[in-house]
Amino acid sequence: MSDTSPFAGLSTEALNARAWPFEQARNLLARLLKSRLESDEDRDLASTLIHAGKTDEALATLPGMQREVIFETGYGPSGLPHIGTFNEVLRTTMVRNAFRALTGDHWPTRLYCFSDDMDGFRKVPENVPNREQMAEDLGKPLTEVRDPFGDGESFGRANNARLRAFLDQYGFEYEFLSATDCYRSGRFDATLLKALERFDDIQAIMLPTLGPDRRATYSPFLPISPTTGRVLQVPTLERNVEAGTIVFEDEDGTRVETPVTGGRVKMQWKPDWAMRWAALGVDYEMAGKDLIESVKVSSRICRVLGGTPPEGFNFELFLDGEGRKISKSLGNGLSIEEWLHYGTPESLAFYIYASPKSAKKLHFDVIPRAVDDYLGQIDAYRDQEIDKRIENPVWHVHEGKPPASVSPVPFSLLLNLASVANATDKDALWAYISRYLPEATPQTEPTLDKLAGYALNYYQDRVRASKVFRAPTEKEAAAFRDLADRLRALPADTTEGEIIQNEVYAVGKEHAFEPLRAWFGALYEVLLGASQGPRFGSFAAIYGLDRTIDLLESGAKGDLAA
Repeated sequence: MSDTSPFAGLSTEALNARAWPFEQARNLLARLLKSRLESDEDRDLASTLIHAGKTDEALATLPGMQREVIFETGYGPSGLPHIGTFNEVLRTTMVRNAFRALTGDHWPTRLYCFSDDMDGFRKVPENVPNREQMAEDLGKPLTEVRDPFGDGESFGRANNARLRAFLDQYGFEYEFLSATDCYRSGRFDATLLKALERFDDIQAIMLPTLGPDRRATYSPFLPISPTTGRVLQVPTLERNVEAGTIVFEDEDGTRVETPVTGGRVKMQWKPDWAMRWAALGVDYEMAGKDLIESVKVSSRICRVLGGTPPEGFNFELFLDGEGRKISKSLGNGLSIEEWLHYGTPESLAFYIYASPKSAKKLHFDVIPRAVDDYLGQIDAYRDQEIDKRIENPVWHVHEGKPPASVSPVPFSLLLNLASVANATDKDALWAYISRYLPEATPQTEPTLDKLAGYALNYYQDRVRASKVFRAPTEKEAAAFRDLADRLRALPADTTEGEIIQNEVYAVGKEHAFEPLRAWFGALYEVLLGASQGPRFGSFAAIYGLDRTIDLLESGAKGDLAA
């Protein structure tokens, strides 16, 4: 443990924290004490020491605790990494960091990012070159499928490289594991031999979960054809536990005896998942809600193999803007690349962090709110005590080291500024920003500069075409003129948003808007062509009093809706 670890000295706070990563970390700790320590006396001692912030002493005293704690996420390299990949690695990392805080960062942890690259290649992607060549490799392990782009050793290896580059881009700390390498190197051999020995027990778990046709031919072992190299879905005809082999019928009708070790077979995915947990000693792995039953089945098989199923939880899946499950085939999802065109990586992590057991819509409209909510939590973090800080989402987003500040201007304000100014480049936005913050430059405020770029992208692509201005009512027009007069009476160089907001509020009360939010709604709908927006005082401060007065007078005349 480093003396500078952001997770050190937080055991007491972590024991009481309600944020979901800490709940998961405590569940994991309870599982570890139960599975690794043999007596209640040892468990009580370990718990007492950990609760006293003495995890290092517990590790030194109790040999059963000295093995590192293994976290795992899985990835299917038949395509490019996507937001689901990011989601699982991010959330698992958050639980890992919470566990590190809970144990004072004394208990070593490891995160495996596991690639199922020995799976048989099932479908040629639509958007790749050399599709005929790829079709020739259908059924082969993904690491034996030729890379259609000609850049990698194989399709599977090339996608693995993309996965690693993807994870590295976001600074994840992980250890990459390839199924092909694990099978071929012998890392799984001992567990595979145990699976062969307990074949009937595995079948007893699996067969009731299958339909009659598949049940008739199902085997947990998928042999690799020695003649075609394809992964075969064929029955196991004979088993020789002493020799460590199975007999199957090859594609040409020949009976073949092959070892289950050394990468000559792979397992069906549910037994494979279980085998991996047992072989690697996985302590924690989460999965989507759609895999609840699969987790139950694999957990039973893991116990048959002499392992302990990992702790974990099932998260809800993302929905599109209409509340439908996101589907690759429908193309109704929001990609990471799309999010990062309109918002920061931190805002995406912030959005993913929140309420993992609740279904959340993942579409373009959530991005501005996510960016501003993230900025707001950064601001709140500065004044919070440590017990509140570790509950703050930004602590988890930034792995215990949030920045002191991010941007002095909210994203929603920049977005509305871009909209009103009909801006086409960042220079136009900085012309306003510089009046509001004379000392600020793109160099001194790099995050603000990036946010300005995101705001422009979002305005041009998502807002500009959909802006709808309405004409004011007589009551609203009179209020606009009143507010213009009040702002004209202020010093021309007023940049204090709160002063302007007080005038806005006073006009709304004076003109008897009930509820008062109807007044603010009128400002947004008539002046900005939007249903909502930032605090109008803050917007006016950065837009400039003179321009805001002109905008109010134009709105009062109905010119903006023309």
